[in-house]
Amino acid sequence: MAKTKQTAISQLFWSSRPVSWINTAYPFAATYVFISGKFDLTLLLGTLFFLIPYNLLMYGINDVFDYESDLTNPRKGGIEGALLDKRWHKLTIWSSILSCLPFVIYLMIVGDTSARLWLALFVFTVVAYSAPVLRFKERPFLDSLTSASHFVGPMIFALALLHVDLSNRAVLSSIIAFTLWGMASHAFGAVQDVRADREANISSIATVIGAKATVWFAFIAYAAAGILVLNINWPGPIAAIAALPYLVIVAPYLRITDQNCEQANQGWRKFIWLNFFAGAVVSMLLIWASLHQA
Repeated sequence: MAKTKQTAISQLFWSSRPVSWINTAYPFAATYVFISGKFDLTLLLGTLFFLIPYNLLMYGINDVFDYESDLTNPRKGGIEGALLDKRWHKLTIWSSILSCLPFVIYLMIVGDTSARLWLALFVFTVVAYSAPVLRFKERPFLDSLTSASHFVGPMIFALALLHVDLSNRAVLSSIIAFTLWGMASHAFGAVQDVRADREANISSIATVIGAKATVWFAFIAYAAAGILVLNINWPGPIAAIAALPYLVIVAPYLRITDQNCEQANQGWRKFIWLNFFAGAVVSMLLIWASLHQA
């Protein structure tokens, strides 16, 4: 019994993609602290929510409903995605829902109507990305936009929670730049799976426009994100420098074809660690600049 329980916890842990926890928790926590200057219960519970339950909901549902296609994907089974055995599927679904519920209830109570609507939207997109029927991940271009919302969402929710004007030029530029960054990352990540997804009859931005066009889309989106942050007060423009390593990583694959799409995995694996460090630095710069511009 003890071993089974330990195995279950291990499965849930890896299904939540711990390497990505910081990418959703940090935008919320940094935004909340830099704008409010508070270290309170809302910061604690909001950060915990976006750190673990939010990721378990996002990736756990994905692992359950993508199980059949994941079986044929050689990338699954490590930090790039868990291969969740069927016997844990029901547990994963219930754990992801129940772990989110108390946090969502609290955040809904402390937020106003605007904050509640934003939170509801982002929780919905997390579920809609992988859930049957909706399957936003199989709707080209909407897949990249939805994926981006998973990471920019916590920042937008924190801004709304603190009554920041989202239409402010600097704030809006930060949001759009972050969204473009997220879309570019998702699109480039889809390139490596073009052939596997087509064989599994799974649609994505990359299966529709092809590997080469998708890499160009990612390259342009990264460049546009870097240009947009120039629209923010100092030291915001420094964040534009962070776009350079992404452009350098993507550039070698601008001539990739559908036949050798798997080669993009070499670049994608670099993104996993680049996002971990660069994402935090960029978020801090953008939020700081937005605060002083607002």
